[in-house]
Amino acid sequence: MAHCAVCSLQEGHPGITLDENGTCNLCNLEVADELLENFTYTNRVFEEFTAAGPNRDGEFDCLFMYSGGKDSTYMLDKFVNEYGKRVLAYTFDIPFESEHAADNIKLAKEKIPAHFVLDSDEAGITTMMRDVFNRPAPQKPGEYLDEKLPCVSCRTFFVIRAILCAIRNKIPYIALCADPQQILTMESNVREIVRGFYETFGRELTGRLFGEELEDVLFATDEELPKVVFPFIAMRYDYDPDAMVRELKAKGLYQSSPLETHCTLYPLLNYYSFKNWGCMFYKLNASSYLRAVKKNKNYDRSTYSIKFPRAANLPDLEQRLQDIIFDIARGDADPRVHEPALVEIFRELHGDENAAHFVARSFLDMRATATRMGIKLA
Repeated sequence: MAHCAVCSLQEGHPGITLDENGTCNLCNLEVADELLENFTYTNRVFEEFTAAGPNRDGEFDCLFMYSGGKDSTYMLDKFVNEYGKRVLAYTFDIPFESEHAADNIKLAKEKIPAHFVLDSDEAGITTMMRDVFNRPAPQKPGEYLDEKLPCVSCRTFFVIRAILCAIRNKIPYIALCADPQQILTMESNVREIVRGFYETFGRELTGRLFGEELEDVLFATDEELPKVVFPFIAMRYDYDPDAMVRELKAKGLYQSSPLETHCTLYPLLNYYSFKNWGCMFYKLNASSYLRAVKKNKNYDRSTYSIKFPRAANLPDLEQRLQDIIFDIARGDADPRVHEPALVEIFRELHGDENAAHFVARSFLDMRATATRMGIKLA
């Protein structure tokens, strides 16, 4: 199969086409108009938020979606201790969240004077994820981000829970810490977030998951709805995850690596991407890094959570990962063989020794995780 000459995205990747020179539409800057409009809107909302005074209708200036990862921990510290915002730090208790993220949340509670709340709906989010993973094979060629549907759906589920929490508490802004590579591909309008969920899951399942309260959002006025803020828009040209982790560790707010704070469904997310679309889950992120490197030979830092080294042979790495994941899915995994192979892959992705072993073990547990959630592996 043909690959983009610049970023290595393969022909047939959802939303990707190659021109006569073997260059993909992303490298040719053929970005959909709505993505650029989304960027303009989120940039304007961030400027409005930073200039806003205290919320006169409630005790909090913003609901801050806090996961315990490096991005959200870094910005929560900034919001409270530098911006002086009154923050409701909202954490959704995802049943498949990494234990390391939970450890970081404990540190933040000890050191950052925000008001922390924990929300949960294990049955609801598990039901939704089971629906996504067990769907029939999608139609090809697909649309941009189709390979990330399980992850996008999970995030949308708890974002909607946060939206409803903000409305109940009259909080005008919701802060969501996506890295710069994610900003353009995340819906920023509250009403459109809700409408998109209805379109993906249908009225019956959406109603079971959220009740009648969610439908009220579709008919609310703009003034009644909170606005979504992406904090990293302001620092999109200076985003440096390595420097952020160093600063957080110096403050005692972070004790892991980005690989270790990823969702424990990461192996299943890769399985979904490989099975349905023939690509690893982070292929768009990897290709974006290669694109940046080729445009600027001195480019030496990541613009998103996972770092892909210059020397990485992406097609080879991707094929090795796919072979292992399919062996595990079939029940043919041999930990003596597959664990060191996985560790080597994640070392190549700049994971340290502990992180590489941590993620490798999560891959070997993939079948048990799928069984626990009712997900069928082909």
